[in-house]
Amino acid sequence: MILAGERSGAVHEPRRLRAGEREIVLDRPIIIGILNVTPDSFTDGGNFFSPANAVSHIRRLVADGADIVEIGGESTRPGAMPVSPEEETRRVIPAIVAARERWPELLISVDTNKAEVAEAALHVGATMVNDVSALRLDPMMARVVKKNDCAVILMHSRGPVSEMATYEHAEYGDDPVGTIVTELAGRAKYVESVGVSRDRIVLDPGLGFSKRSHDSRAVLLRLDALVALGYPVMVGPSRKRFVREAMAESLAVLKGSDEPVDSAEFSVAERDAGTVGASIVALTRGAMLFRVHDVRGHRSALDVAWSILRGPAA
Repeated sequence: MILAGERSGAVHEPRRLRAGEREIVLDRPIIIGILNVTPDSFTDGGNFFSPANAVSHIRRLVADGADIVEIGGESTRPGAMPVSPEEETRRVIPAIVAARERWPELLISVDTNKAEVAEAALHVGATMVNDVSALRLDPMMARVVKKNDCAVILMHSRGPVSEMATYEHAEYGDDPVGTIVTELAGRAKYVESVGVSRDRIVLDPGLGFSKRSHDSRAVLLRLDALVALGYPVMVGPSRKRFVREAMAESLAVLKGSDEPVDSAEFSVAERDAGTVGASIVALTRGAMLFRVHDVRGHRSALDVAWSILRGPAA
């Protein structure tokens, strides 16, 4: 665990992440606000499908304190239908163009595992690519990332997109965290080997992806093992099953009941509150980037937690 005394006991130069010609100084929690321009995402599918709704939501994310807005055009929820590169491009490009026109300085990430979509998004103003396959699924993605000098988020997952959010590949042996860290380190090494500089790479343990709830909890508790690889670490716990299940367990204990509570009954607002708890745990273990739906709640909570963890101001 990273404690406040460790942060304040010595002066360390904060890590810097390069994205295009921009540089992000990781001297405080960085919040990435989610915009899904899809009809079938888990909790907000269809809400921001139209360009007007997308712009309205970006405005809210920015006002609530997002440092980066991430735009995605393909759902990774269980049972989601695959999307062609052409359709995914048609969904994300208008939102990116509109965001760039209204907020020229806003950092924009595109959530895609397809090189064709990433290329188009980077051409119109995105400077980051978040690939849920860590560049496994499209052999051309590494070339696109290198050519465009963008930042890239490598998320741990297994299998194709249609199986990532299931337990189809969730077998990790006696040391799940060690296995996950090793697999993700291998992806980072590959990306560097094709010429992407280290200061453009972010690692994401992929909470909830090809992981049972106890795996995701274990990864959070031992996130420092991933941080120790030397790359900035992002987490995306937002509204995930493991958060809902932890909330259900806590509620059952509170009620003194041996019967489990149905975690599906929690509202979006309740899930967001639980997500904040998971994010703060990740912050204490060294994560510096947080991909979330509830930007406002995270901005306040993470900033307060960070001010305590880093110790008294000089």
